[in-house]
Amino acid sequence: MPLVSARNMRLVTIKDMSVKLGAHQALSHVDLTIDKGEIVTIVGPNGSGKSTLLRSVIGAIRPDSGTVLKAADMKIGYVPQSLSIDPTLPLTAGRFLSLPNRRTKIAALAALTQAGVEDIADRPMSGLSGGQFQRVLLARALMDEPDLLILDEPTTGLDQPGSADFYTQIERVRRDTGAAILMVSHELHVVMSASDRVVCLNGHVCCHGAPEVVASAPEYRALFGTGTHGALALYRHEHDHHHHDGDACDHDHQHHESH
Repeated sequence: MPLVSARNMRLVTIKDMSVKLGAHQALSHVDLTIDKGEIVTIVGPNGSGKSTLLRSVIGAIRPDSGTVLKAADMKIGYVPQSLSIDPTLPLTAGRFLSLPNRRTKIAALAALTQAGVEDIADRPMSGLSGGQFQRVLLARALMDEPDLLILDEPTTGLDQPGSADFYTQIERVRRDTGAAILMVSHELHVVMSASDRVVCLNGHVCCHGAPEVVASAPEYRALFGTGTHGALALYRHEHDHHHHDGDACDHDHQHHESH
């Protein structure tokens, strides 16, 4: 039987998904696909349904209508915005990673290496910087060798250089592991430069496609203005793989930019 390229394998297919949280219509008629090895970024204003979309992919929320189809035996790694740990606990980064299922120290060190912080295994969690702490959470998500890595605004609270370094590490993770990345972030300049595809969400998919396409879309500019498009030219770099051709904008939901 011929092998199917893992790079082209469809991991997630969302079709016509709608989610209602109480009386609030969080998502309406959302379509989204995620393929092995690609970086997909969700952007949108507060309350646009970004976290709801991630939780639907994880399986924590069941849609009211539509479907969420996932590849058989797909493993998901999740990096939250933050995690509270009792600062009085004498817990090192290495010990923190070895807690689930009694993982070995070797496995913990390997994960920290993948996350770019192999030198902090013996450091107490309470003494880590914000960026180091998030790298440990990334390492924890990588320990099960996920097919899909989901990040929900993982650089909240980090300064701009720290955020840029984190997303550079995410690109290395994709390169080294072949995992797909689905992430939400408010840092449009850096994130869009590191993405293969961008999905602009505001309760529905306003527009989607390659970063350059979305940055110039009227729906995107109505939500975020035009500043990102100029910065995109500075941050954008050439990837060593082909982008998807799907660069459609949903003109059924027009937003109007105030002047």
